[in-house]
Amino acid sequence: MRPPGSRPVGPRARRSTVLASAGTALAGLLVGTLPVSASHAEDQSACRPDGLYSTPGAAVPYCSVYDTAGREKMGADHQRRVIGYFTGWRTGKDGTPAYLASDIPWDKVTHLNYAFAHVGPDDRISVGADGPGNPATGMTWPGVPGAEMDPGLPYQGHFNLLTAYKKRHPQVKTLISVGGWAETGGYIDENGKRVDSGGFYKTATNADGSVNQSGIDTFADSAVAFVRKYGFNGVDIDYEYPTSMKDAGHPKDWVLANARRGGLNKGYAALTKTLRERLDRAGAADGRHYLLSVAAPSSGYLLRGMETYQSARYLDYVNVMSYDLHGAWNEFVGPNAALFDDGKDAELAKWGVYSAAQYGGIGYLNGDWAQHYFRGALPAGRVNLGLPSYTRGWKNVAGGTDGLWGTAKAASCPAGSGLATCGDGAVGIDNLWHDKDDDGKESPAGSNPMWHAKNLEKGIAGDYLGAYGFPAGTGPTGSYTRKYDATLTAPWLWNADKKVFLSTEDEESVKAKARYVVDKGLGGTMMWELAGDYDWNAAKGQYTAGSTLTRTLYDAFKAAPAYGARRATTDMPSEALDLGVSFTNFPLGDSNYPINPKIHIVNDTRTTIPGGAEFQFDYATSAPGNAKDQSGWGLKVVRSDHTAPNNIGGLKGDYHRVSVKLPAQQPLAPGASTDIDFVYYLPTSTPSNWTVSFGGRTYALAGDLARGTTVVDPGGATPTPTSTPTGTPTGTPTGTPTGGTCVAPSWDKAVAYGGGATVSWKSRSWKAKWWTRGEEPSTTGEWGVWQDLGAC
Repeated sequence: MRPPGSRPVGPRARRSTVLASAGTALAGLLVGTLPVSASHAEDQSACRPDGLYSTPGAAVPYCSVYDTAGREKMGADHQRRVIGYFTGWRTGKDGTPAYLASDIPWDKVTHLNYAFAHVGPDDRISVGADGPGNPATGMTWPGVPGAEMDPGLPYQGHFNLLTAYKKRHPQVKTLISVGGWAETGGYIDENGKRVDSGGFYKTATNADGSVNQSGIDTFADSAVAFVRKYGFNGVDIDYEYPTSMKDAGHPKDWVLANARRGGLNKGYAALTKTLRERLDRAGAADGRHYLLSVAAPSSGYLLRGMETYQSARYLDYVNVMSYDLHGAWNEFVGPNAALFDDGKDAELAKWGVYSAAQYGGIGYLNGDWAQHYFRGALPAGRVNLGLPSYTRGWKNVAGGTDGLWGTAKAASCPAGSGLATCGDGAVGIDNLWHDKDDDGKESPAGSNPMWHAKNLEKGIAGDYLGAYGFPAGTGPTGSYTRKYDATLTAPWLWNADKKVFLSTEDEESVKAKARYVVDKGLGGTMMWELAGDYDWNAAKGQYTAGSTLTRTLYDAFKAAPAYGARRATTDMPSEALDLGVSFTNFPLGDSNYPINPKIHIVNDTRTTIPGGAEFQFDYATSAPGNAKDQSGWGLKVVRSDHTAPNNIGGLKGDYHRVSVKLPAQQPLAPGASTDIDFVYYLPTSTPSNWTVSFGGRTYALAGDLARGTTVVDPGGATPTPTSTPTGTPTGTPTGTPTGGTCVAPSWDKAVAYGGGATVSWKSRSWKAKWWTRGEEPSTTGEWGVWQDLGAC
């Protein structure tokens, strides 16, 4: 698998680099519901969303945000999330149109993500130094209607306005988004210059690839203090990207990220887990549940190196960046945010994705594929589909149908892009948000707010062009004809005179995507960014910033049925065993094809799981139904929800069901673990909905975090009713078999043994071939660490 979609990001930054590789609280304001008192009789665990990790020892007040089905409470007319990113840099101070809190359609959105805070050199969250020039906390807009500061707040800027408007719209939740394209590995200083401080790459992961827990702790503690100080409802992490793929993310981050890429996933998992636990403990103290979300990539290339996205369990929901799937980082002309594959994607075809049998004909540069990827680990309601309110485009397009699936290759690439070859991005009036490259020249990308694209479509020269540096009299040339592909669910503008292709989003495509969200039971949508949305301004005779797309989503969702709150699509056992499952031993992304981790199963019960016990689990249909194992255990797919030879028009179901049995001679004793070599051919998130069957009974696994299960132990432990299993041991092993007359000391899972050490276990003697700890002698097999010396 070579990198189709390997460079999909921008413009998710302050004055984004648009051509590069592929984003103490004031009482009563944090949440749109009343705080939950410590004496509240409500069963908080009953409100925990299915599969969400719960911090041990923290009485998390889930019911302040969720109902007893585990669904988020957003108001009677908000059955699905309408999340909008609100950016801090569109202040109007540079003469270009402002977009302030007063411009937000507060009655139409459910959540607002403020973009961006960053990680400072001291590992703490920051929006820069306080002062009158700080948009977040110090800037004011005298004389602007709706932008009057609330004098009762100890800060000004956007944060003052957000807090003030939340008083009027208490159901809207705000989150502070940290990172983004330009600020994942650094930050933008007060002069608009990027400081390469290391950001998340340094804070979460040490230079040797190990987890930087100290940096993570500092960041998490500062984030909790930040949301309390400024009245936010939670934290949104926009880390672009903790992948083991080489040269991913901002080119200025490559030196740092590439050196650490073997440990970025571990750092990311530790970051999200620590932040979840700090927010949970703060929520327990404050009587309100704090949200934790991420902006997640949708590119199969990036996700291939993100190790089944094992951080999903710590998140309230995932906002899938199902856009930036095609852009001028390469020459393949296609939709920015297609919902479906059409089997004709020129980039995928170039690299043999459709013709290689092991891929199942599955095209993975579309929103449907990305949604199914995350659906494998999460209930549908914890997945939000991302929508762009901006364009991407090329000039000098050759071939294709009205430009679609044509090519446009540039003679040279922008300075600082890190690219040897790239696409011929649109410029000038077709690139209104014309950011600069490292040499100060326009960076070609065809990046425009949708309100400008609508004016191009109608042949209107907007009155704002002068503010963006265009001379008087500048206007559209040629005809921008709207095109639409119903299979892809993708509109675009085609200027045949200029050979310009601009991938767009409009009411027709957004209505179709909203229907998809409802039909699939998804939690809702996320839009990057609100300032790109549009309305027709009759007084001016032009399109301006507005809320047409946001209203379209609201109207589609206000009477929709409740979203899907259950992860499994089949009946699951109500009793669970305390078995933990993790996925380990991933090679670096560009060396991991086929994808081949180890499934690591740990028995924390008092009961030996006998040989022949059958494990089953689901994995997402984002990967074809041809998974297998290399352990000789006979792993097989026993049910497929999608069996078509491709995914044109969308994947037909959510899961493939897998069965694998412990070998008869390899029971899993209390405290022991075992590994299975798992092989699959396209990225999939962490498999879920686990069961284990033996002795005529079937159990769920506590480590799967399913709602409403009771942790039991057939070995004699007292059943533990819980809806928040953590995968931690329910008791200590009842004893260790000594082997009767065996002379060697009994094996102890906590002891580290060097090569040549002998132990007794299950009435047999064993010799370690090399250093080992925690590997039960009877389970490692002929080629494992323990040599069987015979009965004793």
